[in-house]
Amino acid sequence: MRVFVRILSLLLGLALAAAGALLALEVGWTWARPVDGPLLVPWPAWRDRLAGLTWQDTEVRITAWVVAGTGLVLLLVALTARRRDIELLDPTPGVTVRTSPRSLARIVGTRVRAEENVSGASVTATARKVRVRASSGLESEEQLRPRLQEVVRTTLEDLPLTRRPRISVVVDSPRDRT
Repeated sequence: MRVFVRILSLLLGLALAAAGALLALEVGWTWARPVDGPLLVPWPAWRDRLAGLTWQDTEVRITAWVVAGTGLVLLLVALTARRRDIELLDPTPGVTVRTSPRSLARIVGTRVRAEENVSGASVTATARKVRVRASSGLESEEQLRPRLQEVVRTTLEDLPLTRRPRISVVVDSPRDRT
């Protein structure tokens, strides 16, 4: 969601920059050649049309509802696009420490991959759960899973996390397929 907000912000910024450049171009053209009329945008026709509108006209009300609805949608998108950091214990009063889920996953992944007979591992982490998917060609899941659960548990206990996430460990081993 954060990527969507960033792209949307970029597009809105580019649209405002283009509108500003167009306005500057039109103003410069009107100053240089006031008799020739507008360069690209028919300002006089728009001015005459807008002069005839009132707040009670249907077009004005529809435009207001569309702008208000778009604003609410953008507000909701921005509010849901927050970072989901993981809180750590505060070392001193007034100091708040947080880490990203990616950093926590890297720490756990490094320790899991360092274990014997683990050929690879992928780790995803949130504040509530750490998921480990390891692969091994030499040990079965029954042999390796308890050991990896203990490694993940001790790794998480070594970190000053405010709440302990649940642990999920899955081992993919060719020995289990036979």
